[in-house]
Amino acid sequence: MHILSVLLGSETKRAMKKILLVEDNRDDEALAVRALKKTGVPTDIIIVRDGQEALDYLFSNERLANPDHPDLPKLVLLDLKLPKIDGVTVLAKLRENLHTKYLPVVILTSSREERDLIRCYDAGANSYIRKPLDFTEFMETAKQICTYWLNLNERPRSR
Repeated sequence: MHILSVLLGSETKRAMKKILLVEDNRDDEALAVRALKKTGVPTDIIIVRDGQEALDYLFSNERLANPDHPDLPKLVLLDLKLPKIDGVTVLAKLRENLHTKYLPVVILTSSREERDLIRCYDAGANSYIRKPLDFTEFMETAKQICTYWLNLNERPRSR
């Protein structure tokens, strides 16, 4: 697991918002991190590379005991084709748990298959975004994701 702090200007650590990036492809990871850094939104990016590692991070006893734990992310960017446990299964497990039920999960994938899209929304995805291949487009997509999910969206508190 890797944690990258993207701190801008005089922003404090407290103002930073955590994003859990679940991505097994190192090139896609690097592209996503680079794009997220350029959004202008101060973030901590936690990187995990398979579905099991994502669940281990989110469902540690310490985090589950306190749904307002500061290490819980404000947003999960989840790839579909992951080692050990696939993205749809990770998503389903998040939706089954009271503490992560309302955690925003954006599927960020290269899959163009309609059945993947349907499976993700059936499992409770908040959004399904195909990874742009062009870096400029990817950067704009990352900016829109961060602006909406971290700054504009309101969600109910976990129970």
